[in-house]
Formats: sequence, C-alpha cells, structure tokens
Amino acid sequence: MMQLALALAATLLAAQDKGQWVNISESVTSKVEQKWPFLAAGVACDPASGDVYLVISGAGLWKSTDHGKSFEQVDQGKVGGRCETGAAIQVDPMGGGRLAFFQLDGKAAWTGDGGKTWNPCNDKSRGFDYVAVDWSDPKARRMWGVRHESGEIGLLSDDAGATWKVLDKGYKAFGVFDFDTLVTCRGKGIERSTDAGATWKPVSDVNPTGRIMSTYQGAGYWLTEKGLLLSKDKGATWTPLAGSVSAWFGPYFKDEKHFVVFGKEGFLETQDGGETWKVAAPPPSEKGMTDKWFSNVAWDPKANIFYISRMGKPAFKYER
Repeated sequence: MMQLALALAATLLAAQDKGQWVNISESVTSKVEQKWPFLAAGVACDPASGDVYLVISGAGLWKSTDHGKSFEQVDQGKVGGRCETGAAIQVDPMGGGRLAFFQLDGKAAWTGDGGKTWNPCNDKSRGFDYVAVDWSDPKARRMWGVRHESGEIGLLSDDAGATWKVLDKGYKAFGVFDFDTLVTCRGKGIERSTDAGATWKPVSDVNPTGRIMSTYQGAGYWLTEKGLLLSKDKGATWTPLAGSVSAWFGPYFKDEKHFVVFGKEGFLETQDGGETWKVAAPPPSEKGMTDKWFSNVAWDPKANIFYISRMGKPAFKYER
C-alpha cells in the first residue's frame, strides 16, 4: 500500500512539473565545488537516447539517463571549464552518443560512445567560442572553430581536433558538409569551398545569422534574419523555407518535417518543414537566460523535453 502511495505521489509531482521550467542542475551544484562564473555552463541532449549532458563551471561534465532527475560525472578529467556560447557543444543530429564539447578555460574533448571514452580537441589557447563538426565522418576528422576573443580567428582541424591550423580572421559563421566541403559567411553572403578552405566561391548574397550551419541527413539548414535557408547540394545552392521565423540557435531535429529553433520567444516548432511555426516552450523567467550569445539549449524529440543553460545560471528543463 505504501509503495502504491509513493508511486502515485511521484506521478502527481511529475505532472505538476509539466508545462514549466524546472531546475535540473541543483542536485549537482549543491555538492561540488565550482569555479567562476559558477553553477551550470552548458547542456546537450542525445536525440536518439535522450541522455542529457550538463557542464558545471569548473567541475566537469555530468550525464543523466533519466531526463535530468539524477546525474553522474562522465568526463574522466577530459572536459572542464565552461561553454561560452550556444554553439560550443556539437551533437550528432542522429545521436548515437557522439558529442563534442569545445570549452573555454578548460579541457575540450569529443566522445563517440556517450562519454565512455574521450578524444582531446584542445587548441592550446584559452579555448573556443563555437565549432562545427563533420558528423558524416565516423571519425569526425574535420572540425572548424573560432578562438575566443581573437577577432574571429578560424581554427581548422583534419584530425578530429588533435591539431589545429590557424586561419585568418573574420569567420562570423560557418558549417561543414564533409571533409572537403565547407561554407562560411564573412559578412558578404555565403561562400563555399570544395578543397577544405584553400579556395572560396560566392554562392549566396544572404548573410546567415546562425553561427553554425546545422545538417540533417546530408542537407544544410542555416538561420537568417527572416527564417531558414536550405541546401540539398552541399551548399552549392540555397533556398529559403516558406515560413518566417526569428531565432538564434538550431534547428534541432525529430525528422525533416518536425524540428525546433530557439530565439527571443523561446523554443519555436514546425511540423511541416518550416512552413508554419508556433511557440513550443516560452523562455524561462530566470533573468538573462535568453541570449543570442550565451544561451545553450537542447531538445529531446522523443520525450518532448526542452533544456536550457547559461554560464553562471542554473540549468532548466521544460516538459510538455
């Protein structure tokens, strides 16, 4: 009888949490020592498994297999510091435990097995602002990032972050289709390279606002001031999706028709490939959580849970 009562109470509490933002980081931050800016500093979700990964400022990386109810540390000393931006963590859109954490003032690394093993990807500076990863490659050899507070100095790796080649400045936004095919925006439209950045060709007059192009099943999706651009030929041509949406991060996919983005209004959702949009989860009431640089967000498309973090703030989840 007691077990039944406890189960019923747990069910009622879970139902009460739905439709509101709930702190998921306190169970960790209440028991570990942190460094500035303290509290949580990055969140990610594997779209296939629903596993949640939480960066704690100066206290490593923590993983939850129960949607943020409990966490255990999984970084093995290979991931530290904090995430500076909402594009500092990169997740394979197909899931499978493939995630990369490009940290500031701490160690950076990527995993191909959900945190069981780690591959360092440090650039021997303070760290990164944002990075793109070629998840079409099982070895994730091609990575392209920007060094923190460097005037947008580009960093290009062809060995999964083991070493980095320093490029020139001005890389405001970019993306990776495969080992050789790269796209970027340096303020004058989209440029494309098919020789790993040796030469560039203009392909669009539009300036993307999303810092990292998203890929899904080989197609490229890039946020602009008016909506999303789509490329199905590895960046050679770009077509605007029909619907208008204003956002900073994403898309994050369930499938090619159903995906979400994040911006000033919170999480916005389409179920018709970008023709129409609606608010799926409003922004948290916690001051400063919604920011076009610092906000770090994730979506679990199977459990229908949204996550948000910003360095120096708690991390939250919103379950529909």
